[in-house]
Amino acid sequence: MAMNTDKNSYTIIFAIVMVFVVGVLLAGVSSALKPDIAINKKKEKQQNILFAMNVTDEADTNEFVAAEKAQEFFDKYVGSEQYIIQGGKATKTTEAFDVNIKKEADRAKQDAGYKPRYPLFIGNKDGEKFYIVPIRGNGLWDAIWGYVALNENFDTVKGAFFDHKGETPGLGANIKEAYFREDFIGEKIVDANGNYKGIEVKKGNADPTNERKDDNAVDALAGATITGNGVTAMVKKGIKSYMPYFNTLKKS
Repeated sequence: MAMNTDKNSYTIIFAIVMVFVVGVLLAGVSSALKPDIAINKKKEKQQNILFAMNVTDEADTNEFVAAEKAQEFFDKYVGSEQYIIQGGKATKTTEAFDVNIKKEADRAKQDAGYKPRYPLFIGNKDGEKFYIVPIRGNGLWDAIWGYVALNENFDTVKGAFFDHKGETPGLGANIKEAYFREDFIGEKIVDANGNYKGIEVKKGNADPTNERKDDNAVDALAGATITGNGVTAMVKKGIKSYMPYFNTLKKS
């Protein structure tokens, strides 16, 4: 007997079957692609860390090293120099690469007694050391994040990389642009007395070409005050978490 396709019940059953079939197919595709996605995320993170220490594409310094070379370059410039800082103490471990600073912060909020883990990467390029720390914060619309590389005295930025999830194109999204991140290079994160201060993304900085590197400030992005404030808070809070450990290194 032929099925009456004009009935509402047929439409409902057909829709349910299609949702189930499509769901199964999508789950299968997602599962099949999961290993590739994980590999690509690892390469992207390696590229970001390398970029913060000024290891870039040979032909264009504003571009990442090629994805297929990310592991090779990461092994060359960072290698096993990876640490987890927890409670002011450092443990050398490649597990640092997999530490999620957002999850660590969330756990610390839920458990007052928990001491969050902070990953630290020490790069070496042309005989110079780079202490690279990941940072994360909030922009206007969503999450912002980055990596900041410090010098051996832990008082000056040697390189930086910033990214975002959903800032406004042409405004807050410009934290990714070279002209913004390059302003951070050479900028002091301490005041004249050596006290930690961070770096402010400052409106009306009166230093548009960023010639002053000891004022703890860079020029703000036009039309992106909230995103700029987010970067200020992210840099200040993010690096501050590492300062107790860095201070112990200064004394050693």
